[in-house]
Amino acid sequence: MKTSVLRLFAIGVSALLLTSAYTRIHSASVMTDAAKAFLGSLTPQQRAQATFQFQDDERFDWHYIPKPRKGLALRDMTPEQKQLAHALLAAGLSQQGYIKAVSIMSLDQVLKTLEEGKGPQRDPEGYFFTVFGEPSSSGTWGYRVEGHHVSQNFTIVNGKVQGAPTFYGTNPAEIREGPRKGLRILAREEDLGRQLVKSLNADQQKTAVISKDAPKEILTEASRKAALNGQPSGLEASKMNASQRAIFQSLLDEYCQNMTDQIDQTREEQIKKAGNNIYFAWAGGEEPGQGHYYRIQSHSFMVEFDDTQDNANHIHSVWRDFDGDFGLDLLKEHYQSSHR
Repeated sequence: MKTSVLRLFAIGVSALLLTSAYTRIHSASVMTDAAKAFLGSLTPQQRAQATFQFQDDERFDWHYIPKPRKGLALRDMTPEQKQLAHALLAAGLSQQGYIKAVSIMSLDQVLKTLEEGKGPQRDPEGYFFTVFGEPSSSGTWGYRVEGHHVSQNFTIVNGKVQGAPTFYGTNPAEIREGPRKGLRILAREEDLGRQLVKSLNADQQKTAVISKDAPKEILTEASRKAALNGQPSGLEASKMNASQRAIFQSLLDEYCQNMTDQIDQTREEQIKKAGNNIYFAWAGGEEPGQGHYYRIQSHSFMVEFDDTQDNANHIHSVWRDFDGDFGLDLLKEHYQSSHR
């Protein structure tokens, strides 16, 4: 009996150690391994397309519209290279974040069918992979995965990871015809925002609703430095009741949990540090089908969500970090430490 108990205890301890070892795997190491595997699969010509120096200005030239980009596109890769490229994308995202990203990529085929070739060029494989610097779990480098409605920017400095700006968009926001009818990739981002504003009483709404009309676009657009840094507008979290605060937290969690563990943890720490000093602002209508916009803002980060284009069936959403976009906070910390 004693031997059986000891054996069970040993098995339990072993399982705990294995779980702990797994959770201690750093995102930077996973990203580094994925980037090396991806770059190692490329021809010299492809590698020249896919790589830039870390200091290159190209690192800051991000966008989310369909346009020509630098980097190596999925359409120009072999099947094996495409798999390794997707592994690199997945290394920076959570399971739910990766599912959203590849589902958004698939929408270009939907648009191609709906528009019958009359709109901009649509290409589900028009997504570009770019690596800046030499991948290393203890060095300084970064990478970007970008195309129509997806822009994921990652910076790694001394084993620390920053993931901003992070952009997800959907057009259509809801597929309303065809075999994929009903699909809403960013449903929770939209529904939780609407649920929160509709839960507010009249006095709260006077503060939270900043305009009856929603802007036609997220206000920061694709700026290199996030706009609106300063005194936030809207309703402060301290003015919400417990149930409203729970909805607000679920909305924040949705943006955090799109990312890999280290980035998720960094964002959660920012939210915790901000405490009640996080603001929620809304503009536009509150019912489905009405154009609407919301913004979440603290002293360190901002989320914007806009659904106004194409009869309020076209979403743009972004997480911006005022000091940490493109890893500028990590680089500042690194330079200060090096100088000391």
